[in-house]
Amino acid sequence: MATTSKRTPRARMTGTQRREQLLDVSRTLFAEKGFEGTSVEEIAARAQVSKPVVYEHFGGKEGVYAVVVDREIRALTDALTGALEAGGHPQVLVERTALALLGYIETSTDGFRILVRDSPVAQATGTFSSLIGDVATQVEHLLGAQFTKRGLDPRTAPIYAQMLVGMVALTGQHWLDTRSPKKEEVAAHLVNLAWYGLSGLHRRPALRGEGMRGEGERGPGLRREETA
Repeated sequence: MATTSKRTPRARMTGTQRREQLLDVSRTLFAEKGFEGTSVEEIAARAQVSKPVVYEHFGGKEGVYAVVVDREIRALTDALTGALEAGGHPQVLVERTALALLGYIETSTDGFRILVRDSPVAQATGTFSSLIGDVATQVEHLLGAQFTKRGLDPRTAPIYAQMLVGMVALTGQHWLDTRSPKKEEVAAHLVNLAWYGLSGLHRRPALRGEGMRGEGERGPGLRREETA
């Protein structure tokens, strides 16, 4: 007697579920190949849908990319802002910020790869560089207050903020691929350079090359207060 086997129909996704699936698939592809290297055909094929489905939800590759980037920007912004707004000693804030960035890279590797890529499409929703600029602005206010307290020129705080945040950001990009040493050790080394450099700041720094002035007047730097 012939037997017939019935195939169980695959459950149909809701519109929200399909949108999230397309975003997940696209996020992986953009991380692997970049915006220019990814096509709507590839997104549709990996999601096992037709091209019109992608267009229906996002209007094209640019639309889905913008949503992916916006989500990553918000996730990283929340992590960095949370580290800065927690309060505490400036040295601890540097430590928290470094750990927040490295933690994001560790848990959202694909997202970070997308953010550090240079694509004009990202300009509409934000870029990694603009995000770092926003973080530097927050750090600027913290440094300005500390500079005033320590007898340093607060007008120089913006450039020191850019240096400090840029150092953390570039180290994060390097660690993205090396993953060595562990993030806690990387953060400790970042704080070691940043903090102990800040603690020895001069009030009027000058270059020491031939025919140039000396170091200038040494300031108190941003030293940790003595505790009883």
